[in-house]
Amino acid sequence: MGRILVCECSGEAGGCAEAVAMDNGGLILLIFLAFLFVWGLNRVRRSLRFGPVAYTGIMVTFVIVMLAVYTQSIR
Repeated sequence: MGRILVCECSGEAGGCAEAVAMDNGGLILLIFLAFLFVWGLNRVRRSLRFGPVAYTGIMVTFVIVMLAVYTQSIR
């Protein structure tokens, strides 16, 4: 569950030379955490009266940080 098989073909008529399994469990968790973060931020935004520019800045920062965390976990 949560795995994608990537086939690296050698270009020969034989087909695939090697299949590599990639786990997507961490990506699914990060997407869930992103939705949870947006829900919480929306509640905080209402109480602190953030404007649209501040809200957008926080969301862009969050997306960059989550992508950095995900790419570090791939190695």
